[in-house]
Amino acid sequence: MAQIDIEALRERIRQMDFERGTPEQIALWREDVAESRANLVIEDMTPTIDEDAMFAMMLDEGVPPALMPSIILSLYPPGTRQIAA
Repeated sequence: MAQIDIEALRERIRQMDFERGTPEQIALWREDVAESRANLVIEDMTPTIDEDAMFAMMLDEGVPPALMPSIILSLYPPGTRQIAA
Protein backbone atom coordinates (compact mmCIF):
# COMPACT_ATOMS: atom_id res chain seq x y z
CA MET A 1 0.00 0.00 0.00
CA ALA A 2 1.31 3.47 -0.90
CA GLN A 3 2.40 5.84 1.81
CA ILE A 4 0.57 9.08 2.51
CA ASP A 5 2.51 12.01 1.04
CA ILE A 6 2.62 14.13 4.22
CA GLU A 7 4.46 17.06 2.64
CA ALA A 8 2.05 17.29 -0.31
CA LEU A 9 -0.82 17.20 2.16
CA ARG A 10 0.83 19.88 4.31
CA GLU A 11 1.24 22.11 1.25
CA ARG A 12 -2.44 21.76 0.33
CA ILE A 13 -3.56 22.44 3.91
CA ARG A 14 -1.43 25.58 4.07
CA GLN A 15 -3.30 26.87 1.02
CA MET A 16 -6.70 26.37 2.65
CA ASP A 17 -8.68 29.13 4.27
CA PHE A 18 -9.98 28.10 7.69
CA GLU A 19 -9.58 29.31 11.26
CA ARG A 20 -6.48 27.67 12.68
CA GLY A 21 -6.23 26.77 16.34
CA THR A 22 -4.28 28.72 18.91
CA PRO A 23 -1.29 27.07 20.59
CA GLU A 24 -3.46 26.46 23.67
CA GLN A 25 -6.23 24.85 21.61
CA ILE A 26 -3.74 22.70 19.72
CA ALA A 27 -2.28 21.43 23.01
CA LEU A 28 -5.76 20.36 24.12
CA TRP A 29 -6.46 18.79 20.75
CA ARG A 30 -3.25 16.77 20.99
CA GLU A 31 -4.46 15.33 24.31
CA ASP A 32 -7.85 14.50 22.77
CA VAL A 33 -6.25 12.84 19.74
CA ALA A 34 -3.95 10.80 22.00
CA GLU A 35 -6.95 9.63 24.01
CA SER A 36 -8.88 8.75 20.84
CA ARG A 37 -5.89 6.85 19.50
CA ALA A 38 -5.62 4.89 22.76
CA ASN A 39 -9.29 3.94 22.43
CA LEU A 40 -8.72 2.75 18.87
CA VAL A 41 -5.82 0.58 20.03
CA ILE A 42 -8.03 -0.94 22.73
CA GLU A 43 -10.60 -1.75 20.04
CA ASP A 44 -7.85 -3.36 17.89
CA MET A 45 -8.10 -0.60 15.27
CA THR A 46 -4.57 0.75 15.64
CA PRO A 47 -3.82 3.60 13.20
CA THR A 48 -0.89 3.07 10.83
CA ILE A 49 2.33 5.03 11.16
CA ASP A 50 1.24 7.08 8.12
CA GLU A 51 -2.12 7.87 9.68
CA ASP A 52 -0.47 8.92 12.95
CA ALA A 53 1.92 11.16 11.00
CA MET A 54 -0.93 12.67 8.99
CA PHE A 55 -2.95 13.61 12.08
CA ALA A 56 0.15 14.93 13.86
CA MET A 57 0.96 17.12 10.85
CA MET A 58 -2.61 18.39 10.71
CA LEU A 59 -2.36 19.40 14.37
CA ASP A 60 1.00 21.07 13.64
CA GLU A 61 -0.84 23.12 10.99
CA GLY A 62 -3.58 24.09 13.46
CA VAL A 63 -6.38 22.08 11.85
CA PRO A 64 -9.27 21.65 14.28
CA PRO A 65 -10.05 17.93 14.80
CA ALA A 66 -13.68 18.50 13.75
CA LEU A 67 -12.43 19.75 10.36
CA MET A 68 -9.93 16.92 9.73
CA PRO A 69 -12.39 14.38 8.25
CA SER A 70 -13.82 16.86 5.74
CA ILE A 71 -10.32 17.93 4.66
CA ILE A 72 -9.28 14.32 4.16
CA LEU A 73 -12.44 13.51 2.21
CA SER A 74 -12.04 16.60 0.04
CA LEU A 75 -8.43 15.77 -0.90
CA TYR A 76 -8.42 11.98 -1.24
CA PRO A 77 -10.65 10.03 -3.60
CA PRO A 78 -12.34 7.13 -1.75
CA GLY A 79 -10.05 4.13 -1.28
CA THR A 80 -6.82 5.90 -2.21
CA ARG A 81 -3.83 7.48 -0.50
CA GLN A 82 -3.09 9.83 -3.39
CA ILE A 83 -4.13 13.46 -3.16
CA ALA A 84 -6.61 14.40 -5.87
CA ALA A 85 -5.33 16.90 -8.40
